[in-house]
Amino acid sequence: MDQNRFIDRDDLPWVRYRALLDLEGLSPKAPEAVKARLAMEQSPQLKALLESIMPWPGTVLNSHKSASQGFHSLSFLAELGVSPEQPALAAALKAVHSRMGEDGMPRLPMTYPEHFGGSGKEEWCWALCDAPIVLKALVRLGHGADPRVAAGVRTVFSLAQPFGWPCAVSPELGGFRGPGRKEDPCPFANLICLDLAAACVETPGADPFPDGILKQDALNAGISSLLSCWERSLDWHPYIFYAGTDFRKLKAPFIWYDLLHAADALSRFPEALKDPRFEEMLAAIRAKRKGDGGYWADSVYMPYKAWDFGQKKAPSPWIGLMVERIERRFSRLT
Repeated sequence: MDQNRFIDRDDLPWVRYRALLDLEGLSPKAPEAVKARLAMEQSPQLKALLESIMPWPGTVLNSHKSASQGFHSLSFLAELGVSPEQPALAAALKAVHSRMGEDGMPRLPMTYPEHFGGSGKEEWCWALCDAPIVLKALVRLGHGADPRVAAGVRTVFSLAQPFGWPCAVSPELGGFRGPGRKEDPCPFANLICLDLAAACVETPGADPFPDGILKQDALNAGISSLLSCWERSLDWHPYIFYAGTDFRKLKAPFIWYDLLHAADALSRFPEALKDPRFEEMLAAIRAKRKGDGGYWADSVYMPYKAWDFGQKKAPSPWIGLMVERIERRFSRLT
């Protein structure tokens, strides 16, 4: 695929900026990259996204899947590479740090009913389906060397089991657990824990372990769990996460458990790229390619309707860029 189709998109500055970094290999400090980032940060879409995180953390958490949740917006801003010096982003990061416990896990306001094992009251706590997302954003935004963030990453890795990452929550939530067997992995938790691990690997100085190497046994278990969910998608649905028709729909940004998100996370690890099950996932993505060579969104998040991936009537250069990044990682290893 011609990478210029992404780099030349001055009308979509977020596509251009990430293409310069991810395809062209420019440093974020290179003059051309800085110019592209500033143009991205001046776009109406970015301004609206920055504005949305100002009242951090926003409303009481009632659905981790909601695209309007502040922690998802923070994560996407970090993935885009927005400067942490942006006032709204700097204020949100300060607020995140103020709610980190001794375990380093960022806490959000949640209310879990008593009949689900919670207190029924609003509390500041964490679950393994949100804390890694916030930690990943902190690492991507240059906070990986902060002792609290490092403690949080270590806490996440300490929760890994031989079968992958389970459903786990902070002590404030008591005996709460999602609708699944205790010995099963949570597909979404494994996905975002791998996202966090990738951020630590790819960000200099962000690996919190003394030997500078993330725990490989935990990584292998997480990779295996995601690939097994794909392999057994017809008969195994841990914690009611399905890898069926909806899972296979291309959509952005990376918010929930879906094919493109899972493939992107897995593609960052050589162990996954060598697995034939990953190639099957990539084949399912390739099958979505249109005759013009582009990729279209099969489903959209309404809070992102002003973005190129927020509609289904034309190709999405952003989704095309995400696929091209995966293809590049795969081709380098094969």
